[in-house]
Amino acid sequence: MSHVMNTYSRLPLCFVRGEGVWLWDESGKRYLDALAGIAVSTLGHAHPKFVRALGEQIGSVIHTSNLYRIAKQEALADKLAAISGMDKSFFCNSGCEANEAAIKLARLHGHRNGVDTPAIIVMDQAFHGRTLATLSATGNRKVQAGFEPLVGGFVRVPFNDIETVRQIGEHDRSVVAVLVEPIQGEGGINVSTIEYLRGLREVCDKHGWLLMLDEVQCGIGRSGKWFVYQHADFLPDVMTLAKGLGSGVPIGACLARGAAAEVFKPGNHGSTFGGNPLASAAALATLSIIEEEALIPNAIEMGALIRDGIAEGLKGNAGLKAIRGRGLMIGVELDRPCGDLVTRALERQLLINVTVDNVVRLLPPLTLNRDEAGQIVSILVPLIREFLAQPLPQTAVKP
Repeated sequence: MSHVMNTYSRLPLCFVRGEGVWLWDESGKRYLDALAGIAVSTLGHAHPKFVRALGEQIGSVIHTSNLYRIAKQEALADKLAAISGMDKSFFCNSGCEANEAAIKLARLHGHRNGVDTPAIIVMDQAFHGRTLATLSATGNRKVQAGFEPLVGGFVRVPFNDIETVRQIGEHDRSVVAVLVEPIQGEGGINVSTIEYLRGLREVCDKHGWLLMLDEVQCGIGRSGKWFVYQHADFLPDVMTLAKGLGSGVPIGACLARGAAAEVFKPGNHGSTFGGNPLASAAALATLSIIEEEALIPNAIEMGALIRDGIAEGLKGNAGLKAIRGRGLMIGVELDRPCGDLVTRALERQLLINVTVDNVVRLLPPLTLNRDEAGQIVSILVPLIREFLAQPLPQTAVKP
């Protein structure tokens, strides 16, 4: 009997070693990792430069406290400011903590501007985390069920629908911010349009709202830019990061710009472990290696290769509904629930994920090369073809 709390439906294998985009299980079987720990292992596994940086830091100091200055945390904040255009960073340990910080920041901003019950616009199909505030902001009833009463103060609207946001702005004086994922990950790799993002910036400017972008899954080069908003050529007021920032070492960050960067004062927020020397060293090494090895242009090239390969391999198949994504954040939507593909892919030594029941999600490390991208396509396309060749279950037939 395991003494681990039963919060996950775990797959029946355990990985003991990794190298590049490959993982080995206890029996010595090798798997091609097209998931990267859900967009976490930016540099793949056991990257020698990353391992060396962590080893040096562990041999020096792992943790002190935010009661004192942390030199690498300051260097990381400087680096993030340089690549993002933002002004200041608060460091924590995860994406939901980064989003909690953003929600608190927005509420405090609202109160200081005379709004008694500040509200935040959030999106259908969003996923912002599993703490009480972030699951309340999330647009997934399965995540929320059983945890009522939910946290109030959220106004939900359809994703990629700028007109509804504009209408709210004309009559709702309680709104102080918009929180949106530029690419919805858990929601099915739903990509916001450039026009939508620019429209949100325009509406927020008009009404004095904060535009807060959750780039926890899509940030850190995965989309083919450091951050998705850079495709639309504007700056948010607040941005949240985690997952790929530390390449597997837990770290989250809430970045802010302008007036939003001055909202928090000592005592308003904090984190025991946030931005400690080890986590900061991991993030600095990740960002440095991404630059040194040109992994952002690689994400564009490898992502296009995978999407084009899947599109060509499934051309004319009525069961394929859409292929979405940017860079190495890819969703393949099918016409039926396809969770079985995860275990079928495991049998062929490929790690994938299925989200919202019918979207195959691919999030490989940014270090992926052409041969490895080709292997993903050569394994996945026949699997999907075989799966779609089966009769559509009656429960999946839409009236």
